Amino acid sequence: MGLNLAAIGRLAPGLPDHATAVIDRAWQHGLRLFDTAPQYGDGSAERHTGQALATRPRDDFILTTKVGQHVAAGSAYLWLGETDTSGEDLQADFTYDGVHRSLEQSMRRLGTDRLDVVHLHDPVRRADEALRGGYKALVQLRAAGTVGAISASTDHVGLLAEYATIGRRGNQHDPGFDCFLIAGRYTLLDQSGLDLLLPRCAAWGLGVMAAGALHPGLLTGATAPNQPAYVKARAEAIRRVCDLHGVPVRAAALQFPLGHPAVATVLVGARSPQQLDDDIAMFNHPIPTALWADLKQRNLIEQRSPVPR
Repeated sequence: MGLNLAAIGRLAPGLPDHATAVIDRAWQHGLRLFDTAPQYGDGSAERHTGQALATRPRDDFILTTKVGQHVAAGSAYLWLGETDTSGEDLQADFTYDGVHRSLEQSMRRLGTDRLDVVHLHDPVRRADEALRGGYKALVQLRAAGTVGAISASTDHVGLLAEYATIGRRGNQHDPGFDCFLIAGRYTLLDQSGLDLLLPRCAAWGLGVMAAGALHPGLLTGATAPNQPAYVKARAEAIRRVCDLHGVPVRAAALQFPLGHPAVATVLVGARSPQQLDDDIAMFNHPIPTALWADLKQRNLIEQRSPVPR
């Protein structure tokens, strides 16, 4: 399990000690992967992550950030309310120079001279620019040792599946991507990543970070006014089956993605140390194999989905 710092970005401006407490609690639980981005609180998440990890041995944790999307100076984006990527303050820059500038700023906020993983952040609308510019910059930074691994982060499985082929077409001068972050597309509710992306990643040794396992509360019954009725009905049916087996749906949701051999980690977010405690408890909650079998029998998860053992 890894910790996504989007919630920390929202907490940091008004509750800096609270934000640091979440990171400290993650460390106490043994979490060693910290995933952040410049727009999480307009840099606040990166600053507080860097401060919270400053006294930890650098080789003892994995630090990731993102490039390509940033927030205009002075914006409250991701400081208040929920994450809304349609905000006018969100700006894209996947150019070669833009990625270099973004990483320089991120490393300064994080207090580090190297990043373990850097994601092209949701490059769907600028996929070509991201490859011509940002990806080229990351390849050079990887060769120099500033970046350990190159990734892309999005919910668009088709784009990631295409990116996975880079460097696997006989071009020995282009080693390609090392891993991907897939948001909400290999979960208990949505297994659309199973068709093309995950098989390619498994075959070519590309690790996958699975995010959005709870679909912002949809699986646990939170209000989701923008979701189609059939999605809500499917979520409710999954909750009922989990109840029949005495398993919290959050436990099943957090553990399900790791059944696939391509999935290396599940990312969770937390607004408080107590919420993180609960995430850890759910991640370790025992789940009978009969639950997975029942979900498949009712066609609530794909029959060919590998499940945790």
